[in-house]
Amino acid sequence: MQTRARQRVCSPFRYVCQNGAMTNSLTAVLLVLLINALTFCVFWWDKDAARKGQWRVPESRLLCLALIGGSVGAVMAQRLLRHKTRKEPFRTELMLICALHFVAFVAWLTVPLWAPMALAALSLAR
Repeated sequence: MQTRARQRVCSPFRYVCQNGAMTNSLTAVLLVLLINALTFCVFWWDKDAARKGQWRVPESRLLCLALIGGSVGAVMAQRLLRHKTRKEPFRTELMLICALHFVAFVAWLTVPLWAPMALAALSLAR
């Protein structure tokens, strides 16, 4: 009985992976969502530890999680949990990371517009 339930759960995932339905873009989106959820949870854990006077997550680790793709989760946690909202330079560094991610996202969206021109310019430079 337990193996049948496990097969039902694994089968859709196995189908998606084996039939190539999992595109690179979808994989990237799922990875970013996972990183943001993890970042939110770590901020939540740190907020709970702050309330209880327990061991805290270092700010550098929180910023690293934001930098590797969890900036949306970090800002959501900061706003919803009211955590690290007045702490400088943490706030400024987090906003710089968000700005970097915004620029990277816009560049990624507009690649079809500027990539052919950039490649043509590079080939002319040779």
